[in-house]
Amino acid sequence: MPQNQFQRMMFALMTVIVTVHAYVFYSLYVVNGATLMSVTGKDTVIGAIDAMGGVYMFGTNLPIWAVVITEFVFAYTLEIFVGSPFSFRLASKVFDPAKTHPVLFETAIICATVGIMCPAMSFIAAFLYYPYYAGFSVVTLLANWLKLVCFNFPFAFFSQLFFIQPLIRTLFRLIFVRKNDTAIPVNAQSGR
Repeated sequence: MPQNQFQRMMFALMTVIVTVHAYVFYSLYVVNGATLMSVTGKDTVIGAIDAMGGVYMFGTNLPIWAVVITEFVFAYTLEIFVGSPFSFRLASKVFDPAKTHPVLFETAIICATVGIMCPAMSFIAAFLYYPYYAGFSVVTLLANWLKLVCFNFPFAFFSQLFFIQPLIRTLFRLIFVRKNDTAIPVNAQSGR
């Protein structure tokens, strides 16, 4: 996997590009789609968003592309400075990277990343999507944060573990092929 800082940043970039689009889709269509359509009387989520003048963020309605860019900036910054370094440290406290099978160690990193990034991004989202028109309350902010963690954590865990990370790791291996890599069968590695 990533061998230097540039590769780590590219890996994070690839992950965040896919993840942000997945979460915006999940949030708009799965979590809030029925509500948006019932409030506006439209038959589609896109129609409802258009009728509302965009997606509610920062106390105003913004186009979907602005929502994606805003979430991307927060997610990429958080992933580079918090998610990646701390998830590796957490996984290394439980498993020795030199003695643990790479698939198990990568799975531990994915789980640690979700455990860090989901509550952190949900907290940021609680600020971004806060209903400022009703006035600000810390209790409401914390309640919204807890609600977002409850909605997002199962989706984050399963999508990262079974879809996003396998896709990104496969693409990363295709883009950053190491010259000395040769395919060694698993049985040959273990000596069996």
